[in-house]
Amino acid sequence: MNVFRLTGDLSHLAAIIILLLKIWKTRSCAGISGKSQVLFALVFTTRYLDLLTSFISLYNTTMKVIYIGCAYATVYLIYMKFKATYDGNHDTFRVEFLVVPVGGLAFLVNHDFSPLEILWTFSIYLESVAILPQLFMISKTGEAETITTHYLFFLGLYRALYLINWIWRFYFEGFFDMIAIVAGVVQTILYCDFFYLYVTKVLKGKKLSLPA
Repeated sequence: MNVFRLTGDLSHLAAIIILLLKIWKTRSCAGISGKSQVLFALVFTTRYLDLLTSFISLYNTTMKVIYIGCAYATVYLIYMKFKATYDGNHDTFRVEFLVVPVGGLAFLVNHDFSPLEILWTFSIYLESVAILPQLFMISKTGEAETITTHYLFFLGLYRALYLINWIWRFYFEGFFDMIAIVAGVVQTILYCDFFYLYVTKVLKGKKLSLPA
């Protein structure tokens, strides 16, 4: 494992922990898109079904279990424990416009036409756009809490580092995965505007807002 994948994994883990701690400590999920979190839970569930069929390493298995567990814990906090604080009026992105096309694309463009491979491909495609409900929610409310922006930053950083990881693996291992790379590029592009606002506003102590 190279340093880019490791730091990418740690950035991803940091994002998840930041979000969980934010919800738990404030006893509120205000400003958090439940729809994005459901999509991420679906991403991890469909991607890590190989936990039932193969063992790669203790690190690999541990991280997969943590991602799945934290994803469902977040969904539970939003839709059950702190449901009264969930802002459903602004979390209105039509996720079916993401899930259905992504599902169709996974059937058409994959490495192998088998159930596990199609579901893995589906998870890669879906992860690239799963943050859209959250960004849409921020654009509707016009602002985001600082802690929420930290969560989004580390989530975007994770994907950017994974892109570098794919480049590294291509040059030093001869490994090339077009599906993962294209999806990673799409996901990173979606974060570009946010990264700019994060650097120019949040890091200077200002509140982040997106144009409505």
